[in-house]
Amino acid sequence: MPKRLLDQRWPWLVAAGVIVLVFVSTFVDIRMPGKHWDPRPLGTPDDIARLRERGDVNVLFILIDMLRADHLGSYGYARDTSPTLDRLGASGIRFARQISQSSWTKASMASLWTSLYPVHTGITRFDHVLPDDPVMAPEILQKAGFQTIGLYRNGWVAPTFGFSQGFQVYQHPHSVVVPVNAPENPTITENSTDEGAVEAALEFLRINGSRRWFLYLHLMDVHEYIYDEESALFGTDHVGIYDNSIRHTDSVIGVFLDYLAEDGYLDNTVVVVSADHGEAFGERGYDGHAREVFRETTEVPFIVSLPFRLEPGVVVRSHTSNVDVMPTLLDLVGLSAAPGVDGHSRVPEVLAVARGQEPPPADHTVIAQLDQNWGQPGFDPQNMVAVLDDEYRYVRADQRSGRVEQIFDYREDPAELRDRMEDKPEGLANLQQIAETYLGQKPAWGSSPKREINELELNQLRALGYALPEAHKPVPRKKIDVRR
Repeated sequence: MPKRLLDQRWPWLVAAGVIVLVFVSTFVDIRMPGKHWDPRPLGTPDDIARLRERGDVNVLFILIDMLRADHLGSYGYARDTSPTLDRLGASGIRFARQISQSSWTKASMASLWTSLYPVHTGITRFDHVLPDDPVMAPEILQKAGFQTIGLYRNGWVAPTFGFSQGFQVYQHPHSVVVPVNAPENPTITENSTDEGAVEAALEFLRINGSRRWFLYLHLMDVHEYIYDEESALFGTDHVGIYDNSIRHTDSVIGVFLDYLAEDGYLDNTVVVVSADHGEAFGERGYDGHAREVFRETTEVPFIVSLPFRLEPGVVVRSHTSNVDVMPTLLDLVGLSAAPGVDGHSRVPEVLAVARGQEPPPADHTVIAQLDQNWGQPGFDPQNMVAVLDDEYRYVRADQRSGRVEQIFDYREDPAELRDRMEDKPEGLANLQQIAETYLGQKPAWGSSPKREINELELNQLRALGYALPEAHKPVPRKKIDVRR
């Protein structure tokens, strides 16, 4: 009977059909949005520790400008905005309470690259320039033999502000790809999109990808509220457009990772995703960013994908901050951060969580700072600072009329909207003292140099949504009521 069955043609036709279906389904799985191919092997906590011993690990650092954490599925958002990033977090490392050091790009990125708080970088105003003194992470990586490539799309991190230190190539990529929602978006006049940045990255890898590399992509489509037809899933109100743009950027990243997978790069590449600040949507009566340091503009994602999958993924639930990003990344590949930085490697906590152990003692107090007059020449600094520990966020804003203080218990009030200053909770005095001590400190290398910004540059930055003055003309100071 078996021989008679094999002698017939139809079983062979059925088998061939099954093989074709399996092949086609595999191909479709690679290209279906949210269902990208992942060739990485399964890894262990010991594999994380052994990364530093390998000499072949590349680093892809993706910075998504203006991305708040709580609009991603892996951070609890109900809308399906981020299937790619969620997948990376589920099979890698996700930091659940990541705090940026300011709510606008230049101040925040200066802290991220140097691992120093804004009071120590001195980069708090629109005309400040990073001096050569700080040792930035790309310099450490370059000295260790990495090719260092930066592709940026935000003018606040241009070379003229000192952000090219340590990069062998640091460029603003251009592209003529214009998404469907662009006609009323003034920033599209620069003919640049995140797809252009990815195209430039792929060209670099095509030519130089065989040598060890560190590649920084600063993406801006979320900041510019750009999306395409396939990503138009969540409506056209303010929040809906923002979520559409996240879904669009998530898709662009997914396609980029597909190319990396097909070319074999994911087997030896650490992928890091973070953001410089978030965006407010009326939680306290106003929209946007660069105005305060509350939760909605300072709580950002921090996700690390490794050359192998973790099942389950590691979630670090304690407070961490953007000054920790580079020490953590450097530690993963066997390098040390510059001495005297404010940030810490979180690798010990990652390994403890991955092994089911109690994390080692660590300082989980983090700080965010904003000079409320950062864009107003002719006016003295007016600081706003947030200090967070494992229970509270304390916010202090210095106003002409006096100091305004608030404190929030994020355990009972996750949105941090109910001020508890009248309750005088335990721990308030300690946080007040930390803020006072912090603001009394000075930049590590003295006052930051300044540069004159011409009207063309100011107009380009205004196009990003920043309220900047006319060149050389002080503007009236607008009081921000942080109690709203």
